[in-house]
This record gives sequence, C-alpha cells and structure tokens, in this order.
Amino acid sequence: MTPNQKTAPLSDSQKAKDALRGRARVAREKACAEGGAAAGEALAKHLLHLVKPRSAGEIVAGYWPIGSEMDLRTAMRDVERLGHPLCLPAIVAPDSPLLFRAWGNGDPLHEAAFGTSEPDADAPALTPEIMLVPGLAFDAQGFRLGYGRGYYDRTIAGLRDAGGLLAIGIAYAAQLIEAVPREDHDQPLDLIVTENGIFVPGA
Repeated sequence: MTPNQKTAPLSDSQKAKDALRGRARVAREKACAEGGAAAGEALAKHLLHLVKPRSAGEIVAGYWPIGSEMDLRTAMRDVERLGHPLCLPAIVAPDSPLLFRAWGNGDPLHEAAFGTSEPDADAPALTPEIMLVPGLAFDAQGFRLGYGRGYYDRTIAGLRDAGGLLAIGIAYAAQLIEAVPREDHDQPLDLIVTENGIFVPGA
C-alpha cells in the first residue's frame, strides 16, 4: 500500500471480531495449558465416532497445530488408520482459497506463512470431503472466529459450491461461546468436536 492509499473503514462486525480475538486467544491458551495431550486424545475418540461410519477412502483435511490450537495429531493418525487419505492446507496467495496437499503421518513438513507447517510443494493436490477446521471461538449456530484472513471461509464456500463437504470445527470446550460476530461471507460449520463430545449447531 502506498502512502496515499487508504484502507476501508472497519464494519461493526469487524470491530467486534477484533475485540473478541484477544479474549478468545487467552481463553484458548488457558484451555490448552489445562487440557494438554489428554484433550487431544479425548477429542480423537469423539472424532472417530463421526468418521467410522463414513465411506472408506473419503479424503480428510486436517491441520498441523500452531500455538494453542487443539492438537489434532492423534486424531489424524487414527483417521488414517481407518483408511482415509489425509491432506493438509497450504497457502498459495493472500486472497485465494487454501490448497490441500496429500500428507501421511510421518511425511516431512516445511515451515510456511503465519507459523504454519505444510507438506512439500510436490505433494499431490487433493480435494477434501471432510475438513477439520481450527479457530479461536465457535458459537451455537456453528459460526467460527478465525484469524481474520478469510482463508477457511473462502475455501469452505468454494468446496460447498463444487459438491459435498462436511466441515467440522475442532476446539476445546472452553472455546464455545454464545455468539460470534458475523459477516456475510462467514461460513457456518456442520459440526463442532471438542474434548467433551460432538456438538450439532442449532440443535
């Protein structure tokens, strides 16, 4: 941006999201410190309950945890053992959807933007049918507070337009709040899984 360019003013929803992010991050860090590896293992059991009835071979998109995000590594190992190919997200451009590259437990990863870890660039691109989505906070209607860059919302919208997608929020129970501020582009999740169980939005 040049000195003469101006950024668009923030909407009320954007301001509310920005105000909530700091509090949500603190709450998640506390939940991570208290839950530790046990929370990830408990969540894995609930997630397997969802995935087991699904057709073998359905592609599952996970994520490599950064900071205090729920540790999904046990869950991804167990999902792969059920016969589901795994993939992880990769950032290709600031305003583009995520690209998903094939990855299996034990495959190498490299450091990427925003502290993430991605599969090697020559790993095949895959289209997930199940997507496991991290975030800062989640509400009773399945809406998610992310980091403000819009990658997951763009990606979920595109995959839903192209066909079926099961989008599952992954969180600590402490991340569930009454309401997340919304914008028109925000995509609700189909389910949310925490260490305490499976939450069906709107139920």
